[in-house]
Amino acid sequence: MPALPTLIVFSHLRWGFVYQRPQQLMSRLAGRWRVLFVEEPLRSDGPARLEACAVAPELTVLVPHTPATAAGFHDDQLALLQPLLADWLQQQDLHADVAWLTTPMALPLVQAVQPACIVYDCMDELSAFKDAPRQLRQRESALLRQAALVLTGGPSLYEARHHRHPHVHCFPSAVDAAHFAPSGLRAGSAHDLATRALQEHLPRPRLGYFGVIDERLDAALVAQLADRHPEWSVVMVGPVARIDPAGLPQRPNIHWLGMQPYERLPYLLAGWDLCLMPFALNESTRFLSPTKTLEYMAGEKPVVSTPIRDVISLYGEAVAVAPASEPFLQTCETVLAESRTARCKRALEMITTVSMHSWDRSAASVHALLLQALEQARAPALAAAAPPARVAVAGG
Repeated sequence: MPALPTLIVFSHLRWGFVYQRPQQLMSRLAGRWRVLFVEEPLRSDGPARLEACAVAPELTVLVPHTPATAAGFHDDQLALLQPLLADWLQQQDLHADVAWLTTPMALPLVQAVQPACIVYDCMDELSAFKDAPRQLRQRESALLRQAALVLTGGPSLYEARHHRHPHVHCFPSAVDAAHFAPSGLRAGSAHDLATRALQEHLPRPRLGYFGVIDERLDAALVAQLADRHPEWSVVMVGPVARIDPAGLPQRPNIHWLGMQPYERLPYLLAGWDLCLMPFALNESTRFLSPTKTLEYMAGEKPVVSTPIRDVISLYGEAVAVAPASEPFLQTCETVLAESRTARCKRALEMITTVSMHSWDRSAASVHALLLQALEQARAPALAAAAPPARVAVAGG
């Protein structure tokens, strides 16, 4: 059996963080590829080292530990990271066929692994995030010049990038529908019992959110919702990132449950009456395409969102959309009070939408594009190595 091609991923998101696009795609590409998932370095005393952890067959997470204090794939880390990666690949007798970058900041590390081609997975507008590196835009321009293939996490990002590269493909968020389907819940399981302990005592209706809690969340809107209806339970699930947790609104009916395992999310979702996407409208959400939209719908729960452009264009028929403050609050009230007929109609629209977006299908399409890009990258070298064609000479 021929050896699997090697796909080395440089990710600004950790494998053990919120389970989203990188994990969904790479867990499905593993087996077709040998996937090496390189996280941003952790600060550790002593010599720089690389920790390798096999999280699945043909999928290894590599965590650099360095004494450098700079965060992320910062320039101060490069002199330490480049030899770590090159040496590890040499020890494993591996060659990187494709380098996959979720952040342009990792571009200098590509030199250490010398792939045949580069893929840029533009899943967020990282330059709009709080405390974004000042070199990010410049480095993205360099990445776009070098990449053989560019993927975008939604139509808004596609519109912003398609004129900057000849091979840009839109791959919006998808969903593992079976994971979130109510039929998959197991009464009495460890996650069922843990969920009961977390929220069974909370009064209904319960309005829930899961995902990263950062500057993209409209915290004031969450507070307004809780103040308007103190009898409602507002359940907020997810890690806090890039903002001060002390600044989040505290109310008796707002329940901050922190980060929960991906396996537990369907159980939490099953206990909610309405799912929330209370995003702020700012630069950090201008290109947002939330993965949770389809996950909520796969759990067969109604969704109310602020007017995020990709949510409207992709899911506008299935999701209730309203601007912040009073219209958002009124829409939540209306959806909770809707008739059985209206709820069934909405459920049908959600099921139809979910059926069109599968991570399995997305991964298969990405796999084909990767093979094509790799074949094209190798073509010149293969042509140069081919023996010269024999030329027949007619006899006289």
